[in-house]
Amino acid sequence: MTLKARYQGVIAWFSEHMPAAESELHYKDPYQLLVAVILSAQCTDKRVNMTTPALFERFPTPYEMAAATAEEIYPYIRSISYPNNKARNLAGMARMLCTEFGGEVPSDLHEMQRLPGVGRKTANVLGAVLWQREVMPVDTHVFRVSNRIGLTTDSKTPLQTELTLEKHIPRHLLPVAHHWLILHGRYVCTARAPKCDECGIAPWCRKRAADLRRKGDGASAEEFRPSKARRT
Repeated sequence: MTLKARYQGVIAWFSEHMPAAESELHYKDPYQLLVAVILSAQCTDKRVNMTTPALFERFPTPYEMAAATAEEIYPYIRSISYPNNKARNLAGMARMLCTEFGGEVPSDLHEMQRLPGVGRKTANVLGAVLWQREVMPVDTHVFRVSNRIGLTTDSKTPLQTELTLEKHIPRHLLPVAHHWLILHGRYVCTARAPKCDECGIAPWCRKRAADLRRKGDGASAEEFRPSKARRT
């Protein structure tokens, strides 16, 4: 299978079955999304969503958070991974947001990366979700799934994966394609036990084709069709 055919098949399946994929993080405004994405690093969205209601009740705007110390923020996020570091980042982020950006999350993604705790992935997430920027945020799910199914080959860094995906996915689809790959990695193409027999994109998957060859089934990945199209 050519790389072009793989991308075309994967994009067509997701476009049909997940046309409106979106973030599973709960938020009401750019400030809340920024906080939630910072907290989500190496942590599940489910845990973040359990944590943020009390956090946002105590710090409803960046101005309240900017007036707090990391020690005051910590109790609200202690169930999150790396709470000490994230509490420091949230306090610093809020202060810079208020002193340099008037309390508003900057829409310039390069400027946003000046904020403590905000890297390229976090800025791209906000760009894609809030402003439909044509960018491809790469988290652990996107990095793993892209290589496993064959959208990338031996990418060593998230940036390599990002640039490869941006090269082959139509620009206007990048904001939603990011969610396609995250949700697929979260619920179907999981790290330890991928649900290949339930996978809608199995016909275009490099791993599935390799598995079939090893088993000697005599069937190609293109001939495999899941019994039920599953929404990831």
